[in-house]
Amino acid sequence: MRVAFMGSPDFAVPSLRALAQSHEVAVVYTRPDRPRGRGRALVPTPVKTVALELGIPVLQPQSFRDESVVAEFRALGCDVACVAAYGLILPTSVLEAPRHGCINVHASLLPRHRGAAPIHRAILEGDEHAGVCIMQMEEGLDTGPYALCASTLVGEKTIDELESELAALGAEALVEVLDAVEHGSVSWTSQDDTQATYAAKVTAADVHLDPGLSVTDALRRVRASTRSARAKILVCGCVLDVLTASEAEMRLPAGSISGSKSCLELGFSDGTISAIEVRPEGKSPMEGCAWARGARMESMSRWEAV
Repeated sequence: MRVAFMGSPDFAVPSLRALAQSHEVAVVYTRPDRPRGRGRALVPTPVKTVALELGIPVLQPQSFRDESVVAEFRALGCDVACVAAYGLILPTSVLEAPRHGCINVHASLLPRHRGAAPIHRAILEGDEHAGVCIMQMEEGLDTGPYALCASTLVGEKTIDELESELAALGAEALVEVLDAVEHGSVSWTSQDDTQATYAAKVTAADVHLDPGLSVTDALRRVRASTRSARAKILVCGCVLDVLTASEAEMRLPAGSISGSKSCLELGFSDGTISAIEVRPEGKSPMEGCAWARGARMESMSRWEAV
């Protein structure tokens, strides 16, 4: 089939590669390049980088509000549009333009976790399983029927690990559904709206660390942290990002902190975690124990929420 692909971040890359091997990808739509770093140089999305590598034309509209952008999309004559974490709202005129509509790779087990941050929410809410659903897009937010879902255990996976696994599952499932669409054998299942939950974008408040948290909740927040929303603490006047952590055997009072040559440990309401890797504000990541050695904490040091 002739496919238009729409996606932007790393999550979408496996789907693009899989489609390029099995179908004719006529064009790739992705978010405009953005300035990054101190020099504010324009940086392409991961999807654009791969599309150019594959020799696929790339379009980067700011939005689909302009009728000329919609007309250009219609003129492509694609059989279907495949969407994976694109980041732009698609109007009805775009959703209905391809013969088989727009099909989305959504990173949750619908109808649970509709919305912007389903993978983060699966970790933060302690879901046993996370997954991807290949769904037909419609005007509502992730409300369309789905053709196939694939799941995996969440366990103690970090956001990066779980996202990478779901991206691979989504790519495989997308190709399977497109093959069924092409052969007229696809079957769509309506969602049960009464079971729907909303996965709002994760903010710093969602992953902040506080001495009153349980160890379980604290570790979930660390695993769900991203560059834009980090699990942080304040200790000895220094703000630390806690990048990786695990449950510790020793028991510290909530808000207490212990540093030694081998570990940096933080007390919570029902136990202690070991901060394995941290990043002081404005500096590079380092082992928690290395930071503790350099900080020369007093024996009665405490940590606080930022």
